[in-house]
Amino acid sequence: MCGIVGAASLRNVTPILLEGLKRLEYRGYDSSGLALLSDGQLQREREIGRVAALESLLDKRALKGNLGIAHTRWATHGKPSKLNAHPHLSSASVAVVHNGIIENHEPLRRELKEMGYRFHSETDTEVIAHLFDHSYRQASGEASSARLLKAFRHTLMRLNGAYALGIIHIEHPDRLLCARMGSPLVIGEGSEEHFIASDPLALLQVTDSFIYLEEGDYGILTRDAVDLYEMEGPDPTESEPVTRPIVRYEHGDQVAEKGDYRHFMLKEIHEQPQALKATLEGKVSDEGHLLTSILGPEAETLLANTRQIQIVSCGTSYHAGLVARYWIESIAGLPCSVEVASEFRYREVVVPDDTLFVAISQSGETADTLAALRFAKNAGYLATLAICNVPGSSLVRESSLRLMTNAGPEIGVASTKAFTTQLLALLWLTAALASSRRSGPNTLSTSGLVEEMRAMPRLVEQVLELEPAIAQLATRFADKHHTLFLGRGPHYPVAMEGALKLKEISYIHAEAYAAGELKHGPLALVDDDMPVVTVAPSDDLLEKLKSNLQEVRARGGQLINFVCEQAGLESGEGITNLVLPKVSDILAPILFSVPLQLLSYHVALVKGTDVDKPRNLAKSVTVE
Repeated sequence: MCGIVGAASLRNVTPILLEGLKRLEYRGYDSSGLALLSDGQLQREREIGRVAALESLLDKRALKGNLGIAHTRWATHGKPSKLNAHPHLSSASVAVVHNGIIENHEPLRRELKEMGYRFHSETDTEVIAHLFDHSYRQASGEASSARLLKAFRHTLMRLNGAYALGIIHIEHPDRLLCARMGSPLVIGEGSEEHFIASDPLALLQVTDSFIYLEEGDYGILTRDAVDLYEMEGPDPTESEPVTRPIVRYEHGDQVAEKGDYRHFMLKEIHEQPQALKATLEGKVSDEGHLLTSILGPEAETLLANTRQIQIVSCGTSYHAGLVARYWIESIAGLPCSVEVASEFRYREVVVPDDTLFVAISQSGETADTLAALRFAKNAGYLATLAICNVPGSSLVRESSLRLMTNAGPEIGVASTKAFTTQLLALLWLTAALASSRRSGPNTLSTSGLVEEMRAMPRLVEQVLELEPAIAQLATRFADKHHTLFLGRGPHYPVAMEGALKLKEISYIHAEAYAAGELKHGPLALVDDDMPVVTVAPSDDLLEKLKSNLQEVRARGGQLINFVCEQAGLESGEGITNLVLPKVSDILAPILFSVPLQLLSYHVALVKGTDVDKPRNLAKSVTVE
């Protein structure tokens, strides 16, 4: 979603802000802007389109300043336009950047109009700028930090919804205000300088030390100090600042570079062997024992007492959860439900006794998943477990148990290594649940399952060698507008993920079906112009799947099958088989996900779309 960068420094902050915006481009956006306090004046530039357009504009003006805020916008209220781009101003004194949604912006807008404020945009954010300007004018005293904080707190108390905020005021040329409620925001610690950003990646060029704001935190930054307060606490003039820990960022600065790859997505696809290896690090001993204590100090007791699993997630993470349901029920012998977070949070939920609530999110800031987690904490679940890739994220900090995927930052909007590492983490969790119960319907030992998981990076490396053949297959999609994906059992959600990847980055309408459902409707779509992509491992359902494929072929459908060596499917007219390495039934969903990622990537190249930043989409969905 939208991206925020801010800085208070002794040096010119314009290059820092621009570089931060570039590093946030992966989140998806339609416009960008920047505001600086320069020579006693508040100066702003905004532009629609890419950050490069804003950079070109700033080069002509040569804007410099020691205090500034910047933003990339993903449209919610109001179409993409220069007028709707951030930062938003009030009275030429206040500049605001905002991530999130202010739900009560309409009554506030009416109230502010009655006070004489003029609105120039359709956004909810402009309400914040005018409301803060009014609160500051009403606050008594000189141009002090106390007056600034008092006005800021009063403004925040009037807002309903989600926000991460950065605000500067012309009367305070060395002070940067920040707040977080429902949208992520971090503070970067430098030498005689401080920064804010919606993602640490934006600031890795200047610091690797961060303070993660808690829900309801707000405060004031200068070059030399950070003072934070809690909204639930007393007025800042009557309380001491709260202390938040400084956390060292674990990943190197090089993660934001493509290297020799054409796109971040391709780089991240090829990083999967290492990412999968990293996912297991610290979770398995040299002897092959599961180190369940990594989840938290009470993990072993909680896992042993678990009688049911509830998984909640969105998008790609939801597909990972659907695969895990098959594993958890067949290996650990536990009932497992999987729901989309945006639906789960708005229904009456009945919580069975001793149910472990599992929330999955790559970023740990997905709004619907976070809301579901917060509901679960008070709904009678045995415990909450976060499966996530970002150690300092809200999801991780607010869960009682934590399972990190260690994939490293993922820049491409279409998730790849985050998905496969989530799958491996979920398989590890399945093994931990089975081990804690000392029983289950599957006789595979924990040590055998660990050896299977350790083999995964090598198998993925072999699949990546198939890229030239997959690229050739992709040329068949040059003039296609629709595609069906088929799978059975745990490979039905793998097919769902393959369809999602194709529609995300190539804009081809793609749908996935459980292959047994073909005759219940989808078969009507099949003709010789409809590619049908099939996930066909050699498992107990293979013979059933072969019958489904015959139904497709009989209607003239063009089959592209991803198969195992031992599947016994023969190529022929209208049938193309791409053979993957031999793999166990348990690991097959992870392995078969990789060629579907490569297919989507190369189809997008054929179609000429923006692979890393597909239209209308954002990387981290931090609003509903």
